[in-house]
Amino acid sequence: MRKASSNWLGKTIMAVVMGVLIVSFGFWGIADIFRGFGQSTLAKVGHTEISVNEFRQIYTDRLQQIGRQFGRPLTMDQARAFGFDRQVLRQTLMEAALDEDARRLGLGQSEPEIMRAIFADPMFRGVGGGFDPQRFQAIIRQMGYNEPRYLADRRKLTLRRQIADTVSAGLQPSKTLMEALSRFQNEQRSIEYVRLGAAQAGTIDPPSPETLAGYFDEHKAQFRAPEYRKISFVLITPEDIGKWSDISDEDAKKLFEQRRDRYGTPEKRQVSQMVFPSVEEAQAARSRIGSGLSFEDLAKERNLNSADVDLGLVTKSGILDPAIADAAFSLPSGEVSQPVQGKFGVALVKVGTIQPGIDPSYESVAQDLKKDIAIERARAQVATLRDKMEDERGGGASVIESAQKLGLTPVTIEAVERSGMTPDGQPAKSIPPGLNVVSQAFGSDVGVDNDPIQYKGGYVWYDVLGVTPPRDRTLDEVKAQVEARWRDDEIANRLRAKATDLVQKLGQDGKLADQAAGIGAKVETAGGFKREASLPGVPEGLITAAFRTAKDAAGQTPGTGGTEWFVFRVTDISAPAVDLASAEMKNLKETLQRGLTDEQLTQYVAKLEKDIGTSINEVAFAQVTGASNN
Repeated sequence: MRKASSNWLGKTIMAVVMGVLIVSFGFWGIADIFRGFGQSTLAKVGHTEISVNEFRQIYTDRLQQIGRQFGRPLTMDQARAFGFDRQVLRQTLMEAALDEDARRLGLGQSEPEIMRAIFADPMFRGVGGGFDPQRFQAIIRQMGYNEPRYLADRRKLTLRRQIADTVSAGLQPSKTLMEALSRFQNEQRSIEYVRLGAAQAGTIDPPSPETLAGYFDEHKAQFRAPEYRKISFVLITPEDIGKWSDISDEDAKKLFEQRRDRYGTPEKRQVSQMVFPSVEEAQAARSRIGSGLSFEDLAKERNLNSADVDLGLVTKSGILDPAIADAAFSLPSGEVSQPVQGKFGVALVKVGTIQPGIDPSYESVAQDLKKDIAIERARAQVATLRDKMEDERGGGASVIESAQKLGLTPVTIEAVERSGMTPDGQPAKSIPPGLNVVSQAFGSDVGVDNDPIQYKGGYVWYDVLGVTPPRDRTLDEVKAQVEARWRDDEIANRLRAKATDLVQKLGQDGKLADQAAGIGAKVETAGGFKREASLPGVPEGLITAAFRTAKDAAGQTPGTGGTEWFVFRVTDISAPAVDLASAEMKNLKETLQRGLTDEQLTQYVAKLEKDIGTSINEVAFAQVTGASNN
């Protein structure tokens, strides 16, 4: 279409076609693709609608969270391959069903209750053990939240937990189940074993030409050359374009002044607050403090512990209530304020330790500031270059032609397979880390005008220049590889036969030490290991085989790579006594109880969804998750 519309005749034809399409949409409408739904609705649970934008935000947040765990972005294609899209949809529907149930039951939570729960959350506690506002802000930012959204979601989560706790109340794993699982997990075994390697396989003469040719014919698929593709790409990112050395100190110092609080260490204060129902009660309490009663003793009289009043060592910006923050940072150390009208009531504020702030020096952060300025200025250049690149591509130019015209440097990889390896078996060095241009290229073809890939705040354009289809290699091309594989198979076959013979002899009351001495092998032992054990020099397969074998019986299992084999005998099996009062059993009970709770809640939600009705707009779901683009 781009090439066709590059001349006046093509543009005229395309204008007519697009005009017909616009008229047809205007006449027939486009809402039919959303039958039963509003155009902005992705799913409905009872009377609760999950909008397309809401689910897109949830889905994007979850993708970013998974990407941070993997250390690289997760594409929508990868997410669908893992079934992640359906998992997020299922979880969102379950949460919406519980939210609908909470509304039907009239459940709610007040703002002060939410704040108390947040202050008491161990996740937000700082070094001193109290609530740390900076840690709170950092954690919710890392989770992709701002403060209002986190508070709203926290309220919903609390109400869901109330329902879940009610549904699962009284569930307890049985004593029989706990004892059986404990014995399974804690059972220990001991073995004696011998390792058979190349020495036990004996001398293997080189194969004859006829033998090697026959082996190659039987295993030709293993030596087949994969599909290779020739690709070209050009990337435009702020980091590549921005040059921090061009930034003046004057500009960097302006940014430094704006960010001084971020780079420095702000003043911190140990702050405590006590909330009262009315100004009169707060004033009476303040009068008693003025007469000699300590703030701490007053808290004890009101049955408040340190977690109820201590905000920890905090910065001014870390205190959520501005009035409390102003009062706390205007008092000297050891003083108690007059009554302060805060967001959640009237409070008395006490200041303890004061930790002075530290101002940073410009020189210590100058280079980082200049890099940030350079990258930020380069974003506008990236947008401009993107538009120019798209214009060139729209005119029918290739990636290489477009890049050269704009003064950019394209990269061409002559041959790369789907895994990112070049024909010499090495990774393609010219591809930046984290750029999945190869997988994208293998989903395209020669002559296809591909959409750019977003990468590090910029864009990557790519073309597939050629495709070398997979083919059968000749024996002469891979003779060394074939001979090495044939030799490994010969060793494995001999070791398997020798191991089978040893197991038969051990089954006839033979001793492993005697049999090992006869073949020049050494008897080794491994004792007291569990199923999930990882022992130096002992492959996982040997541990698994040992737990499938009876006491005093012999067995065999291949080692790593097939060029070693293990013959073993189980010498001891022990299962420690079960102590239901032990810490381990308490942890096991909690794990089982969580599983039972999850199962019970899943059944409850399934029944709830059936009763109140659940429907999904599959077209909108496919659009959000990228499935409609395939």
